[in-house]
Amino acid sequence: MTNLASGLVDAARAHDGRPALRLGDTKVSFAEVDDASARVAGMLVGRGLQPGDRVAIMLPNVTSFPPIYYGVLRAGGVVVPMNPLLKSREVAFYLGDSGARWIFAFTGFAEEASKGAAETGAECLVVTPGEFEQTLAAEMADTQVIEREPEDTAVILYTSGTTGKPKGAELTHANLSKNAEVTAGPSILGLTANDVIFGGLPMFHSFGQTCALNASVQKGACVTLLPRFDPASALETLQRDQVTIFEGVPTMYAALLQYPQHADFDTSALRLCISGGAAMPVEILRGFEDAFGCIILEGYGLSETSPVASFNQRDRERKAGSIGTPIEGVDFRLVDDDFADMPEGQVGEIAIKGHNVMKGYWNRPEATVEAIRDGWFRTGDMARRDEDGYYYIVDRKKDLIIRGGFNVYPREIEEVLYEHPAVAAAAVIGVPHPTHGEEVAAAVQLLPGASLTPEELREYCKQQVAAYKYPRHVWFVDALPMGPTGKILKREIVPPPELGGG
Repeated sequence: MTNLASGLVDAARAHDGRPALRLGDTKVSFAEVDDASARVAGMLVGRGLQPGDRVAIMLPNVTSFPPIYYGVLRAGGVVVPMNPLLKSREVAFYLGDSGARWIFAFTGFAEEASKGAAETGAECLVVTPGEFEQTLAAEMADTQVIEREPEDTAVILYTSGTTGKPKGAELTHANLSKNAEVTAGPSILGLTANDVIFGGLPMFHSFGQTCALNASVQKGACVTLLPRFDPASALETLQRDQVTIFEGVPTMYAALLQYPQHADFDTSALRLCISGGAAMPVEILRGFEDAFGCIILEGYGLSETSPVASFNQRDRERKAGSIGTPIEGVDFRLVDDDFADMPEGQVGEIAIKGHNVMKGYWNRPEATVEAIRDGWFRTGDMARRDEDGYYYIVDRKKDLIIRGGFNVYPREIEEVLYEHPAVAAAAVIGVPHPTHGEEVAAAVQLLPGASLTPEELREYCKQQVAAYKYPRHVWFVDALPMGPTGKILKREIVPPPELGGG
């Protein structure tokens, strides 16, 4: 049996009453998560779910996320994780594109989820703490785990390029099981049942799913959840639950290091920290390690690679600023535009092959063929390799903005800007930010005679897209720089002086 959910059943047998999850003073055992997942499966099967049906989950890191996630899987369904901050137009696209028939939405975000579901005919199941547990208790548990093939899709994670709509990366049961197994293994996390993992990475994201949720289930470790990251709450969690492994993006490390009272908290249980999602500034890495007495291992991956592809590994030399070496069972190449290998020492695009590479993009055969060639996934990330085989990201071929570890795709925001009746042309770019890494910024050309302020346009975007996506900086220009074919030349856009421009 290859179903990813079978790992939870095995963990419940092996670890039974041990805590699988913590959230504040609440503890949930492996047996309780397993039982709740069986009741979620029963609920969905009773509503007509068939193997292969898609079910969306729009929840923060709360104790109901894992039972719903594994409940969908054990019933043979496919999980479509979604950021709870998405607006109704975004929800409708995800549901419509995936064909999801149900969406579990946390109570605080249910209004937008319900609006989006109404547009597609999906059923919105609202998850309210306390009430949801009572609802599950009344459901008949379906304890079977539907058998799935290794190459059957388990999760559809939506990602996007710089053009077109977001694409759903199909991650299989084999992709996710193996990636979690390698990540939990001795060369990276070295997880045991005695470990407590900091669960501040969102589980709707591949990083949190693989490195916290699925990895902990494989080894019987506990995840202590933090639904919304802030340094004070994070430090309280580290101290209270004696966290042994911290997993985060660089902005989290910066926030903890820069928190004035960080030395007042007992974080001595920490034995390992891992970072991904964006490049870690070396000064933050060294400062954090000095202050907290714990090493940070940097890794690299993408939604399309389940996500872990490379790491500075525990049993090898660690190089600051590097994304490390490919993990077990994964190979890297550096290629040019024609897919030929680059000469040693030169920069090329990373191509990845291995157990972690997605099945393809959901209902996007052309995009799949473009992205995967002979099993090699083209990442769009440019890198160099040193004499020891360590890789260093030098640039992104894709015009992607990474804000606080979250991907923001300029084309999506530009489309929203273009919908405003006063906008003639718009270009969204990333500008440097001291803690987020990059901030979203927009240069906008208005239609003749239009009357609009940057603040009004910013507020307009804020109502249309998730909070991490809308441009914090908006400025108006007489004209955007254009190439001979009429393409906007983003590299020639000069931000205002206060944003580092000329």
